[in-house]
Amino acid sequence: FAAYCGVAHAVGVANGSDALELTLRAVGVGAGDRVVAVANAGGYATVAIRACAALPLYAEIDPETLLVDVDALAPWLAQAPRALILTHLYGRLAAVEAIAAACAARGIALIEDCAQAHGAQRGGRRAGSFGVIACFSFYPTKNLGALGDGGALTTSDAALAARLRALRQYGWESKYQVTVADGRNSRLDEIQAAILAAKLPRLDEENARRRAIAQAYDAGLQGTPARPLAGRGGADD
Repeated sequence: FAAYCGVAHAVGVANGSDALELTLRAVGVGAGDRVVAVANAGGYATVAIRACAALPLYAEIDPETLLVDVDALAPWLAQAPRALILTHLYGRLAAVEAIAAACAARGIALIEDCAQAHGAQRGGRRAGSFGVIACFSFYPTKNLGALGDGGALTTSDAALAARLRALRQYGWESKYQVTVADGRNSRLDEIQAAILAAKLPRLDEENARRRAIAQAYDAGLQGTPARPLAGRGGADD
């Protein structure tokens, strides 16, 4: 999965919610820190933020795309929060390149929430390769779904990958040697991993089929009050 996403490391965890919380802990979010989330996708992020005793802030969305509004996000980033959880929705990438540059300039940890964007790409880069860490869910309803709960974290930072591997297993550096606080038992089950490994080679084909179905709906709904998302249907969505 790391190779597919174009990063150096993928760390399996028990579910997407754990992925979000362990990511926040890995980048050092703690009590009183501020973390920005996207207003229409902040529910799961809020649970993770609150679990770290941090304060969630919500950036507004563009009503045409339902992705984060970059202009509305700017004032929050100017306040230098500890992290931003940027959610890609409906198989589409947010304006992640510009947002990543703004976060890097301010020392803000950019965390991608890719639970609805497995395989999405733009300019040859896939979801999960832009932030310091990206979070994936493999719940059965996702583009890449297991038969039950599962999740993963992707990163190209070796130190963060090592910290995430410790956090998913009690905070151990080695067996029974706890060196990282706030760890837990959150490993990806081997059976779910085997199912995901079998399904991954077909992900791009399945995404193409989803795009074709969406385009058929758009065509069939022309002339009705239904309004498709703006800009949807490109090869990179």
